[in-house]
Amino acid sequence: MAKCEICQKDINYGRKIRITRSQISRRALRQQHANVKRVSVMVDGTPRKMNVCTRCLRSDKVERA
Repeated sequence: MAKCEICQKDINYGRKIRITRSQISRRALRQQHANVKRVSVMVDGTPRKMNVCTRCLRSDKVERA
């Protein structure tokens, strides 16, 4: 999976807790991937393709080409 080249956002690890009637809880490791898109952005006046997360796109940290 790609990593954001602006904020370095990558895979986030956590636990998924499932509660059923017979067991109190079961825990399983889980991965949450960042929403990363490959877009063309302007870097020093030239268009370039970069992997950017959608939060950086919404907050105008990069200028799209």
